[in-house]
Parts: sequence; C-alpha cells; structure tokens
Amino acid sequence: MQGDEIRALRRLQREQGPSSHVFMTERDGPMTPKAFHALFGRIGARAKMQFPIHPHKNIQHTVRYTELSLDRFRNFWR
Repeated sequence: MQGDEIRALRRLQREQGPSSHVFMTERDGPMTPKAFHALFGRIGARAKMQFPIHPHKNIQHTVRYTELSLDRFRNFWR
C-alpha cells in the first residue's frame, strides 16, 4: 500500500472508530457482498434509473458497459 492509501485508511478509522472491517453498513455491520448489492439497488432507485443498477465483479464488465479503454484510469490514484 502507498502512503496516501494508509493515511486515508487511518483517517477513516478515526472517523468511524476502531473496527475489524474497512467498509461498514449503515447499521455498523460489516459490508457483505449482499449488502453492497442492495446499496447499489437503492442508489439506482433513488436516482430514478430506468433499469436495475448493480455492481459487477470484474472491471472489464464496467469497461464494456461504459465503453472505456482499459488503460484510461491506469495509475489514476497514484
């Protein structure tokens, strides 16, 4: 991990309090794949999307659906 990533995680821990999980649900439980999928569904419904919104397991799916080049965001956070 890079220094900026470690600093961001430490800041998150200070804001959320100590936990064994990085991502927490709205009810302070661990973010499971099922909870993450449900969160995306709620976001899509609130945005009044005309189709179901859901996360994909592979970035190549996202690239295909958004017609982005695989290299477009390479080293984006570095």
